[in-house]
Amino acid sequence: MIKFDFSEHPHRRYNPLTGEWLLVSPHRAKRPWQGQVEKIREDKLPEYDPGCYLCPGNTRAGGVKNPDYKGTFVFINDFSSLKPEIPAGRYKDGETFIAESERGLCKVVIFSPRHDLTLPEMDKGSIKKVIDVWQREYLEIGGLDYINYVQIFENKGGVMGCSNPHPHGQIWAQESIPAEPSKECYHLKKFYNTNRRSMLSVYLEKEMEKGERLVIENDRFVVVSPFWGIWPFETLIISKRHLQNIGVMSEEEKQSFAEILQRLTIIYDNLFEVSFPYSAGIHQSPTDGKDHPEWHFHMHFYPPLLRSATIKKFMVGYEMLANPQRDITPEISTKRLRELPEVHYKTK
Repeated sequence: MIKFDFSEHPHRRYNPLTGEWLLVSPHRAKRPWQGQVEKIREDKLPEYDPGCYLCPGNTRAGGVKNPDYKGTFVFINDFSSLKPEIPAGRYKDGETFIAESERGLCKVVIFSPRHDLTLPEMDKGSIKKVIDVWQREYLEIGGLDYINYVQIFENKGGVMGCSNPHPHGQIWAQESIPAEPSKECYHLKKFYNTNRRSMLSVYLEKEMEKGERLVIENDRFVVVSPFWGIWPFETLIISKRHLQNIGVMSEEEKQSFAEILQRLTIIYDNLFEVSFPYSAGIHQSPTDGKDHPEWHFHMHFYPPLLRSATIKKFMVGYEMLANPQRDITPEISTKRLRELPEVHYKTK
């Protein structure tokens, strides 16, 4: 009898945060790749771009002029997907036609006045200032009576839909809890009610004990390639302390968070020696006025690159119609990420 091997045979993995399954096909990673694999030539960006609507002193697309800011800068998105001043409304026609109004607000967080930098190229002090902004905005926006969830995220790179290379992220906040955090809400609470501990505390203990998916760590945070990850080089930053949200993060924890963000994003850039694209976002407790002991602060990184700077993974076919699937296992991606230097390739 052939013994089942996770590194060789097709299998499913369960995501306890969402209750969903992933198909893993590790044998497919061994098939020969006859497509093109090459480095891409990146244009050197200027420190200041007079045509960039996010640079200091420039006029944005909405007609508002930016101040001559020297550090981080936050403003209401000129083309917000959510708005605070809308009338309440609901539509229902049977069980198949249902809609309702949704209030909220959207902000843009500019990380640096320099047009040519990204998080891995910023110093830890500047990244810490970004985290300070995230903390302040989470508390201020979350304190509004109609806001029940604050989503902090960054889309990096044109392939992830980022329309401007100037380093920035976004904050969307709204009345309802969005779909992905809502799934996590349900499963985190179910686990906590049974075990009286946060799911990610238990998970992190086991990951640190096993070590095979642990990418990097410092005194207060750990980066893992999650056992259930979908994207080829997906990672998850988890706080060692059971924090419900960024609002209760100490100064020391914010310093450590800045360090782990810098180290992880440098590793990503070094993987294919390119400004590594991703969608990343913080998942944390809702701001609905209730206590959420089940929530444990974490940050997801979903990068699309697969084999090189030009080879991307797409969610198509079976993945759109059935469920997600991956070839490169989290264990293999962890090994590759761990072997990379933590000095940015541009400084060599």
